[in-house]
Amino acid sequence: MFRGRFEHAIDSKGRLSIPSKFREILSTSYDERLIITNFDNCLWAYPAAEWQKVENKVASLPQFKDEVKALQRVFISAACEAPVDKSGRIQIPITLREYAGITKDVVLVGMTMRIEIWSRERWQQSFEQSQKKLELMGDKLADLGL
Repeated sequence: MFRGRFEHAIDSKGRLSIPSKFREILSTSYDERLIITNFDNCLWAYPAAEWQKVENKVASLPQFKDEVKALQRVFISAACEAPVDKSGRIQIPITLREYAGITKDVVLVGMTMRIEIWSRERWQQSFEQSQKKLELMGDKLADLGL
């Protein structure tokens, strides 16, 4: 499982180094390919096997529902394959970098079965908002068994 936060920089060609802890998980539990898509002001990167589960779930949903069509048009259509190269980097397309506001400083966040890729500025804002929400959600977390 992916956990932890790591700060990196993306180069001018859109190449991003994957943290060694994440690369180790990819090489021992998966093949070394990520599927990257856009969602929630950042990028979501799944190991290819985990992405296949997401696609299968979406494919099983009622295809004529507006919510499903929106999910496919935004989330699924943006997905692209990003193999990890010999230097431990992935190439992120310009369209995805623009969506996430990624220009240089990046934060990679382990989210158990996926990795989120954030611009550092957006990450700081989102983290602060999430921290405030979490402080108010004690009862809801208890209801989930945490």
